[in-house]
Amino acid sequence: MTTIVEFLQDNRVLAESLKLAGTAVLAIIVVTLVLRLEKKASLRWIQKRKNINLRFVENIGRFVVIFLAVEWVVMSSTITQSFGKVLFQGTTVIAAVAGFAAQPVIADLICGMMLSAAKPFDIGDRIELEDGTAGIVKDITLRHVTLQDIDTLVRVIPNSKLNGMKLVNMSPAPGMRSVHMRFNVAYDTDVKQAMETIRHVVEESPLSVPGKPGPNGGEYGPVYFIQYADSSLVMATTVYYTPASPTESVKSDINTRVKQALEANGIEIPYNYVNVVVNDRDGGEK
Repeated sequence: MTTIVEFLQDNRVLAESLKLAGTAVLAIIVVTLVLRLEKKASLRWIQKRKNINLRFVENIGRFVVIFLAVEWVVMSSTITQSFGKVLFQGTTVIAAVAGFAAQPVIADLICGMMLSAAKPFDIGDRIELEDGTAGIVKDITLRHVTLQDIDTLVRVIPNSKLNGMKLVNMSPAPGMRSVHMRFNVAYDTDVKQAMETIRHVVEESPLSVPGKPGPNGGEYGPVYFIQYADSSLVMATTVYYTPASPTESVKSDINTRVKQALEANGIEIPYNYVNVVVNDRDGGEK
């Protein structure tokens, strides 16, 4: 009577198929366990520290684990070994085609590494890009950065695009954010009065905090007269606030209070207007 071992020896294709299936099941179990352990470590360590370097390494680690598992399964059986050699070693033509097709992916991966090395921001920081896009950094993957905008809108920006843009990090220190604000006043304004009015408004706002480092601890940002514009004088200051206050709420509150304070103190807020001159039939002006 033929035993199972002898049967499998006589049917090498079936034996190799069973070996391949068993290896695949084992690989799935191992990968699942590794990723679950990694996720627990992420919740305890990486997310607590909110570090983009650790987040990027985490994503690379997941990719490597899955890649090695697939290679292990494919190379475990003589049925798929030839396919595995083509898949993982490749020929010149396949490599060239894959390289051309994967250019955006490779660019995002390399730019992600550059962002992780330069570290212009961390998870939880609020940043503003040169095109006006702003939001809180929620995550960084191998291909993109996720920003949470106002009203919980989520923006996904490729690493290659973000790496090529200027950005402003509005989180100067842990647990603190800041926003630069400008205010225009008329040319005949008493500059010192305008600066004092704006400073007082910022300090009185319930959303602003003394976040600027100073010799006596935290201070409110000073108000500067920074520019002669075409029809106004430009005052500017940096407003500090905690992450619990949305940036848009802070800007709205400060802008409203400054407008009311300037009007109450008789300080004109200039605006552009147009004079229309109409010529009558006799050539006169009206």
